[in-house]
Parts: sequence; structure tokens; C-alpha cells
Amino acid sequence: MPVINRVADLQPEIMAWRHDIHQHPELMYDVDRTAAFVADRLREFGCDEVVTGLGRTGVVGVIRGRKPASGELKVIGLRADMDALPIEEATDLPYASKVPGKMHACGHDGHTAMLLGAARYLAETRNFAGDVVVIFQPAEEGGAGAAAMIKDGLMDRFGIEQVYGMHNGPGIPVGAFAISPGPIMASTDSVDIRIEGVGGHAARPHMCIDSVLVGAQLITALQSIVSRTVDPLEAAVVSICEFHAGNARNVIPQIAELKGTVRTLKADVRDLVEKRIHEVAAGVAQSTGAKITVEYERGYPVVVNHADQTEVAQRIARDIAGESNVISMPPLMGAEDFAYMLEARPGAFIFLGNGDSAGLHHPAYNFNDDAIVYGTSYWIKLVETQLAA
Repeated sequence: MPVINRVADLQPEIMAWRHDIHQHPELMYDVDRTAAFVADRLREFGCDEVVTGLGRTGVVGVIRGRKPASGELKVIGLRADMDALPIEEATDLPYASKVPGKMHACGHDGHTAMLLGAARYLAETRNFAGDVVVIFQPAEEGGAGAAAMIKDGLMDRFGIEQVYGMHNGPGIPVGAFAISPGPIMASTDSVDIRIEGVGGHAARPHMCIDSVLVGAQLITALQSIVSRTVDPLEAAVVSICEFHAGNARNVIPQIAELKGTVRTLKADVRDLVEKRIHEVAAGVAQSTGAKITVEYERGYPVVVNHADQTEVAQRIARDIAGESNVISMPPLMGAEDFAYMLEARPGAFIFLGNGDSAGLHHPAYNFNDDAIVYGTSYWIKLVETQLAA
């Protein structure tokens, strides 16, 4: 099955929705305008139920088809994210962000618009048996909005049995999809390290415990965790990305602070890396005489695609894009809070080609409108296949 003709007809309207959302980016849970825009459209489409305020600012629409046969799958959820990023846009697009310091640099505007397009089509045709639950989530970018919606009863309240997500992928050709079963995106943990040495005059370093030198040693030592502790056939990342110390060129600072991120694809590797960070920090503290405290906070879990639902997603993608345009991809070390939904219910997370665009979270990034027909058609075909009338 190629792109659905009706979706091609709707493409200009879906694109206009995206451009509107793109011009008015909102962060984290503060997506009131976007959520209202989504809720208004769902009501216009004739959704049987529209619920707002789930997970603070999430929106859910329910579209009911024919009554399913006994024992058949009854309810599936489709999820899009609504929030933007605290980045100054650098695109010069006619519909560029109107909000200084905020932009849709990850394509959530496109995700939201495509799911709205699918909701409109499904509400018009209702060529399925069961319920479709369209989920518009806030705070994917670091706020765990998926977990907040689940805590507010998303899965149980609407009886969701399977759940599916989609994200655009720069570098993947437009009209292509990428997906694999099992771990597809990494867990993300944060590590904050405080080093307390003995400050003093830069000309008398022997009278000090140099927190900068200790920090440099610690950063280097932490890299040995991945290179010398983790199995080379496993995946892990330890990146220290902030180093704050001192405010004068001739003063050895007493305090240094390091901040970083840890990414893994398996629970045992995650446990190992956390343990070794504490051990390495303790070793550096003992050898230098500094006091080092480590705060390790676990964030999003691993995104794990369920095998059966991944097979379904692959089949649908092939129907739309052709066999050669569905790529089996290696896991990414980026993170996604759709992981929480896949912990709660079986499902799959697929990537949609965005072409040769700037990368995600880049100030020159833009969602590719040519991808709209493929992503929207995927959602529709997924529903009509999984909830076959």
C-alpha cells in the first residue's frame, strides 16, 4: 500500500498545523497553547472523547470504530510529543519561531501534526473495530511527561492494550522508516560531582589541594569505565559535559563541580557503570586528598521494542514505503521517555525519514514537510491492520 490518497489531499492542512505549532514553541509541561490547539482539532474531527490535563497538560482523544470480535485486540494507543526546546532558532523560515530562545528543534511539531492528521482520517472513516487512543504528550525533553500521563491513569483509564510511537530521523531518506526489535534507544542518567579541595594562591600549589587538577584526573579516570570495565561488545557512554571551578587566574579554587550523563542499553550495564563511577571517584579522592561527593540520578529507562509489535510496525512500513525503504537500525544512545509507555504496554517505536536535514537539537533543524504523508499513512494503516474490522 503506498501513501493514502486522502492523506495526500490533507497534506497542506497538516503542514499548516505544523507551521502554526512551529511558530509558537512551548517547553516541558507549559504547552497550554499547543494542547488547546490539539484539543480543539480533535473536537472538530468528531472524536468520541477528548480529555485534557492528563499528566498536567497532556491531551487524549478516543475514536471508536465498530465493535471488535470477542478475544480480538480492542484498544491501541498512538503517541506524539508536543514540547519544544530552549534553543534560539537559526533557520530564517517564514514560519520560524516567534518566541525568543525557544524552537521546535526535535520535530515534535511534525509528530503532533501527523497524529492530528491520522486522527482526522480515522474519525472520518472508522474503518476499524475497537478504539484508537491518540496521545499528545508534554515534557518529553527531560520532563518525563510519558511517566506523568501513565501516573494519571493513561493506560488503565482508556484500556490501552498496545502502544506505538514515532520519531523523525535526520539522515534517513524521506519516505523510509527505520526500526529494530529490542533495545532501540538508551537509558539516560545524570551524574553531579562536587570536589572540595583546599584553595589558595596559584604560586603556592604545594599548600593546596587543587580541585581543578582533581577534576581533570577524575574526568580521565571515568573514561576507563567504558574502555576497561564494560564488555567491549556492550554499549555505554559516560560524558562529563560541565566543569565549573574558579573565577580568577591566580587563585586555586577550593570547589569544582562536574556534571555529566550516562547512557546504557542494558540494566546490568547500567548498574555496573553507576557502581564504578562511585568507586572511581572514591579512588581519586583517596589518592588526592580531596573530598568528592557523587549524586547519581536515574532518568529515562531503555526504549525496548517488543518483538511482535515491531514485526507489525515493520510490515506496515513496508506496505507504505516498500521493502528496501524499511531499515533495520542499530540502537541509538539518545534517550526517549516513550520508554515508560513500552514498560507499561507492548508496542514499538519507529523512526521516520527526515532526509538530509540538520540534526536533532540543532538551531538550524526543521521537520521535513515531505515526510508528513508517510508518517500519517503509517498511523492509519497501523490502526486499520491491528484493529481489522
